[in-house]
Amino acid sequence: MRLSIIIPVYNSEKILPFLVKAIFKNLKNKIPKYEIILVNDFSRDKSWNKIVDLSKKYKFIKGIDHKQNYGQHTAIFTGLKYSKGDNIICLDDDMQHDPIYLYEIYKKLDKGYDVCYVKYLNRQHSKIKIFFSWLNNIVSSYIMNKSSKVYTSSFKGFSKNIKKNIINNSSQFILLDYWIVNNSKNLTTIEVKHKKRAIGVTNYNIRELFTLWSKMFFIVEVKKISLRTFIIISFRFLFRTFFRKYVKLENNIKISINKTTF
Repeated sequence: MRLSIIIPVYNSEKILPFLVKAIFKNLKNKIPKYEIILVNDFSRDKSWNKIVDLSKKYKFIKGIDHKQNYGQHTAIFTGLKYSKGDNIICLDDDMQHDPIYLYEIYKKLDKGYDVCYVKYLNRQHSKIKIFFSWLNNIVSSYIMNKSSKVYTSSFKGFSKNIKKNIINNSSQFILLDYWIVNNSKNLTTIEVKHKKRAIGVTNYNIRELFTLWSKMFFIVEVKKISLRTFIIISFRFLFRTFFRKYVKLENNIKISINKTTF
């Protein structure tokens, strides 16, 4: 299998058929064998029914249905455990990540890069989400000890070796970008145009940001005494004491799956 495309799904029953057709159109006659893994993260609409229908129509589509809502990172983690591709690309389910860039990301990975992130040219998110993303990039760059020039977008590709490092991790928290960046030896980026959401509104909010930060502060290793170490330990205390509702343990392997179309 050349490529696995993993898409976390939440309340996107109306968008999925258009997304699948766009992916098929852009990869037709370019990649001989690929799979699309749609992970339904306990949607409140009929997304799972739509995934089942699509899997019957297209042989390259597989579906996974979570028993409860875990969030984007965990949905992708579930998909990774079932994926068979030599390379993996992750994208959102709202059509803001244009499938025309899938092959460009794939080519970067095929040339030997182990990670390829995207850099948005004209973000179509709301101003508040853009601000939260900017803030998260500043904080995560400092805490994760990465370059602020590397924007850890949810639209990204990485190699099978990176995937193995992710799914073999024993942490109680799942934070994909921390593992991706730390295990990467050859990272690149491409510029992409960002599209408006096809239908509905984003599910991202400040609660999601705090949940993401709680994972980051607990998962990052601290080995020596420094200001960074002090900040990490201080925030761990704050989250345990005042923001416990944002500290969500996934227990890594014990993710409840209702059913699959495999």
